Amino acid sequence: MRDSVNLSIRLSRELKERAEALFGELGMNLTTALNVFLRQAVRQGGIPFPVQVDAFYAEPNLAHLRRVAADMDAGRNLAPHELLEADE
Repeated sequence: MRDSVNLSIRLSRELKERAEALFGELGMNLTTALNVFLRQAVRQGGIPFPVQVDAFYAEPNLAHLRRVAADMDAGRNLAPHELLEADE
């Protein structure tokens, strides 16, 4: 790349190491992986994958889980249930 420039970004050491390990398994380094991402973003006119919040961590669900945990701690709403067998 004759017209290349350096890009400096700040990220956690753990994220960098995990990303390097992942992309290493795919046969590329972090620079190549970031170039692939940026090229796809430019081609698609946006982030090339869905960006969304995991519904488990959405505030309504977390509030529900806090209520259920408080009930359990207080000994309320403890209904017996049967265990489900996992298919193996």
